[in-house]
Amino acid sequence: MIKIKKGLDLPIEGAAERRISDACGVSLFAVKPTDYVGLVPRLLVAEGDKVSAGDALFCDKNDERIRFASPVNGEVKTVVRGEKRKLLAVVVQASANAPTIDETSHSRINVSDTEALRSRMLEEGLWPLLRQRPFGTVAGPDSSPKAIVVSCFDSAPLAPDYDYVMQGREGDFCTGLETLAALTEGSLFVTFRPGQQLARTVEQHVASHLKNVKVEYFDGPHPAGNVGTQIARLCPINKGDTVWTVTVQDVATIGHWVATGVYHPIRVIAVAGPQARNPHYYRTLAGASVETLVRAQILNPTYPALQAGGNNSGSVRVVSGNVLSGTCIGLDGFIGAYDSLLTLLPEGNYYDFMGWLLPGFKKHSFSRTFMSGFVPQCMVKAFTMLPDCLKPNFDTNLHGGVRPLVFTGNFERVFPFDIYPLQLLKACIIGDIELMEKLGIYEVEPEDFALCEYIDPSKTDIQPIIREALEKLRKEAI
Repeated sequence: MIKIKKGLDLPIEGAAERRISDACGVSLFAVKPTDYVGLVPRLLVAEGDKVSAGDALFCDKNDERIRFASPVNGEVKTVVRGEKRKLLAVVVQASANAPTIDETSHSRINVSDTEALRSRMLEEGLWPLLRQRPFGTVAGPDSSPKAIVVSCFDSAPLAPDYDYVMQGREGDFCTGLETLAALTEGSLFVTFRPGQQLARTVEQHVASHLKNVKVEYFDGPHPAGNVGTQIARLCPINKGDTVWTVTVQDVATIGHWVATGVYHPIRVIAVAGPQARNPHYYRTLAGASVETLVRAQILNPTYPALQAGGNNSGSVRVVSGNVLSGTCIGLDGFIGAYDSLLTLLPEGNYYDFMGWLLPGFKKHSFSRTFMSGFVPQCMVKAFTMLPDCLKPNFDTNLHGGVRPLVFTGNFERVFPFDIYPLQLLKACIIGDIELMEKLGIYEVEPEDFALCEYIDPSKTDIQPIIREALEKLRKEAI
């Protein structure tokens, strides 16, 4: 048991109920190059082309073996481009009368031949499911990772319950672990929170089939479920090391592909948040359009239209991912490639008159600027114990303007790495590569600084600063 003591749990209401609906009304699916760090795409299809699930839509110009596949059978409806004709997304309209896949006609894929397995994963579009640290890019096909880490729980606000999400897919998940174990000579770490049912299944399978797989348990506040926190405790990254990470549902997708030979990227999405009328889970495929899901869930029946491209001018903000590190998308947006959560938040487009002088009972406060900061943590964690007058409201309001960086010492209270977060942030701002390396830049990703960004009284956009620094290091390495 590894206990994480530093961190912070946000008591946001609107968690998804344990109930799954099939997202039958979703017909548009997209694969977005912007979901992949450092990707320079080369388009392989044109509008109007017919594609099948697993067919490549685009590839990486820097390594054309890495191909990105369509999740459905259908037709390429739109190729979305931005400034300077930058490729933003390839949208596929699913065929209404697509033929049923006969999985019995396909054979199980042999995982004992590692090189053949890698080649086939690259060819059939499964390789992008593997990410590597440092830098958070798609794993290099020729690299040999120090370890592979699969986090089977998420401690972020409103995160999905993976025990529930993976019900009925335990066999595919275990097969996926066998496949990942064949791809590395190092260790494969599978992490759980104490008491998870999926952990028992995996432990039994590991004991009888897999010898280089290690099951570890983490407990504590967020970010205990962040894979970066777990890597720092299990296999710290030094300069020159690489560690691969895979999400829980992507492991099951790989396992299903190995067992049947069919690429079928099922994705169970939790739709949650304060603005969700009936928060629960939806079963769909990777890259699904959110329009149908959002219209069914929105609290406001009049529902002001959300602007395209993530510019939310209405009363609701749609976030693909969690509230700390997710991506703002519009009504015409699509679920991120690695996301299993869709969060609906109220927009904070208002001003508080003398806001900082008021008691602020309903404003969540880490630094005790408001009276809500003095509510006992045991009550905040339970949340239901709080009376309505003390339940914090969460929206997108900054509650203040951007100001110079203030040194409070609070970052260290929520940052569980053996790293000086403020000093690393300052090194990233000035662009000192040598100092960044000494302070541990290779161990972190922007999401690891999400809590620091949340509690920062200076309102500094810390995550983009960390991403910019990592990109600078990645390009220097190239």
